[in-house]
Amino acid sequence: MSKVSHPYLPLTDKMRKEMLKELGLSDISELYRDIPKEFLLKKELDLPSMKSEIEVFKKIRELAAKNKSVFDMPTFLGAGVWPHYVPAVLIELIQRGEFLTAYTPYQPEISQGMLQALFEYQSLMAELLGMDIVNASMYDWASALGEAALMAARIKRKNKILVPEIISPERYKTLIAYTEPLAVKVETIRHTETGEIDLDDLNTKIDEDTAGVYVEVPSYFGILDSQLPDISDIVHKKDAIFIVGVDPTSLGIIKSPGDYGADIAIGEGQPLGNLVGFGGPLLGIFATRDDRDFIKQMPGRIIGLTTTEDESEYGFVMALQTREQHIRRERATSNICSNEALCAVAAAIYTSLLGPTGFKQLGENILYNTYYAIKKLSTIDGLKVPLFNAAHFKEFLVNFDNVSVNSKTVHKELLKRNIHGGHIISDEYPKLGDNMLLCVTEIHSKEDIDKLVSALSDIIRGN
Repeated sequence: MSKVSHPYLPLTDKMRKEMLKELGLSDISELYRDIPKEFLLKKELDLPSMKSEIEVFKKIRELAAKNKSVFDMPTFLGAGVWPHYVPAVLIELIQRGEFLTAYTPYQPEISQGMLQALFEYQSLMAELLGMDIVNASMYDWASALGEAALMAARIKRKNKILVPEIISPERYKTLIAYTEPLAVKVETIRHTETGEIDLDDLNTKIDEDTAGVYVEVPSYFGILDSQLPDISDIVHKKDAIFIVGVDPTSLGIIKSPGDYGADIAIGEGQPLGNLVGFGGPLLGIFATRDDRDFIKQMPGRIIGLTTTEDESEYGFVMALQTREQHIRRERATSNICSNEALCAVAAAIYTSLLGPTGFKQLGENILYNTYYAIKKLSTIDGLKVPLFNAAHFKEFLVNFDNVSVNSKTVHKELLKRNIHGGHIISDEYPKLGDNMLLCVTEIHSKEDIDKLVSALSDIIRGN
């Protein structure tokens, strides 16, 4: 019997020889002849011996036990991926074989279930955002921003996009990666001392070359800007496109983007029923208004509803496919493919489970926890909480400039006390001083927040 090289892969010496013969090669090294010899490994890899299945299982369990979940320790880290509760029924539903697939539903005759689920996602997001048309998902918030900027540039045939100075660095880098190769310029708008958009700076920078203006609600620092109708008026008077990025969990208690004139609304759908899994997977939400030019330039899949000829039955199909790369690769609006369909289904299930009342309660709980945390942290001498005097939702900055320890030391000390602190932004925004961005959601109890406050107080006092 030929020796098997690996207990889980049926690869014998005989099989190797047959494959090499089929390829017209005599030795496996010929597969690597295009690689310079100095980069080729000259010795065998120092790998451990083969293990049995039970040994591998035990090893993986041992490694997995080192990980901590958001329920193993109070976690106050957000900044783009936030800890939220995912209902058990949701996890059970999205694990069903009908949904758990990466396959794009090109064949509607065998994909009605998945197509309907995505159609429901679009409908629910449209209602939540106050917009007319929603696509079936983007990769994440960052890719949705990049696509929104390019969409605005195509529609207006202009080459400038304005974005806030306060924005996630990762989101900004992704935006530049999308726009720079196509000669679309990105400029930033200054913020005021309250962290809101500086309207004077916006009026100065917006001009006839501006295709779109982007703002976030809440901002990267959790600030709820109070000037959105004014910003919308300024943008539209210059014939530019108003793009708004949102956290959907806030929309049960604040106005939807459509209510103050957004032309394109984007956001991150991870809080809607998607687990925090080492930073992903994420879900880019993308919506626009019912305008022919906007819909033609919209990226991503769009699921449509039709009927049989006698109108006795409904059917779901992928609509307007000539916009997409699998039909018109060179002229497609985007190269987005199967992407985040399963995460979109999760968001649809989550939104359906909560309903309007549940969404309102979710937003109220997060807002209450935000201000409870701010109030308690403000009692610690030397801390400035929040850094900006504005309305906040879910996240806020804690400034350590006037205490004896810096944010990085605080973070390490919190971990020793089985608490995961926030995101340190001192390197991202050095002009603002030494700051940590803290996140609180509905999963944080009063006891969790009190534990954080007590630990921070002890660390600052040197205990």
